[in-house]
Amino acid sequence: MRNLHNIQQLHGVPVLVRAPLNIPIENNEVINDFRLRRTIPTIEFLAHAGAKVIVCGHIGRAPTETLEPVYRALAKRMPHVSFSPVAVGPTVREAVRALHSGDVLMLENLRRYPGEIKNDPEFARELASPADIFVQDAFDTAHREHSSIVGVPKFLPSYAGLLLAQEVSELTMALTPKHSAFAVIGGAKFSTKEPVLEKLLSVYDHVAVGGALANDFLVAKGYSLGVSLISGADQDSIKSLLANDRLVIPLDTVVAPPKADATASRVTSLDTVDATEAVLDSGPQTNQHLAILAQDAKTILWNGPLGRYESGFTDGTKALAQAIAASGAHSIVGGGDTIAAIEELGITENFSFISTGGGSMLAFLTKGTLPGIEALSANR
Repeated sequence: MRNLHNIQQLHGVPVLVRAPLNIPIENNEVINDFRLRRTIPTIEFLAHAGAKVIVCGHIGRAPTETLEPVYRALAKRMPHVSFSPVAVGPTVREAVRALHSGDVLMLENLRRYPGEIKNDPEFARELASPADIFVQDAFDTAHREHSSIVGVPKFLPSYAGLLLAQEVSELTMALTPKHSAFAVIGGAKFSTKEPVLEKLLSVYDHVAVGGALANDFLVAKGYSLGVSLISGADQDSIKSLLANDRLVIPLDTVVAPPKADATASRVTSLDTVDATEAVLDSGPQTNQHLAILAQDAKTILWNGPLGRYESGFTDGTKALAQAIAASGAHSIVGGGDTIAAIEELGITENFSFISTGGGSMLAFLTKGTLPGIEALSANR
């Protein structure tokens, strides 16, 4: 991929940056600006070089959501930042013409426009029209075939931003780890995790599964898990993975009634889950076993929580975060809840690389590329 250092002229040039702006917002205020912080070096690089920087991205899923809180968060960290209430059209072109060298303009939520998700060529052309150069820095959505990911590069000379280039470099290295290598995949949805599990089991010495994802494996082993979340995955696929002696499954668990909070939970063995209970976190034996594997590893890859993090079942995830932080291994982690745990514990600096991607990280590890990366390569 071509990157920012390959751009010959930036002073006075309008540059469209697709940035990772989909960050948590509550009461119209940003509550975690991790992804925004990670893309700021790209924006600053362009602004300091005298470019007219046009930042675009999306927020949430509903087309009614606005990027204005993200604009305010960026404006607190950088000077000369303004906001456009629309993302395309004559208002945007006029605002870009009014920019001075080094100014930054953030456009409104791209998902307000149906053409974004549909990858409509006309929308991509309109989005690209105020700029002379395109910079892709949104690794978190580079697995989506949306207009701002794969459409715009067809109309503008395109380059990888600093964040995207770093993501690709680190995750490529993760596919050839130093041994002993230990991977942990948590969360849910076996169907989305099966390809990456197959890939990692061929590369890593130990691959642990956690969260609701592990429930499918435990059921296939014959355990009764009450009213736990089960994906109904194909049993032949599950059993094929279970036959691999590199796969690590939970040894014990934390259970509670499905709508209860963590204060109503109990630790139990896998064969004593009550019919009215759900598996909601990893147990202390499991956490200890994972900590030992982390201590012995030279490379650790982790994506996804070990429990229902959003409901307060965070102990397993935090225990793993602390074990990895203390391991001294080269550690590569990603996923929203994973990052939330690390930041809450204040141990971010103890990890070698924290990816801004969740699903995109897993997709890259599976395929070694993404549609957004391929679009940049095709543009060369």
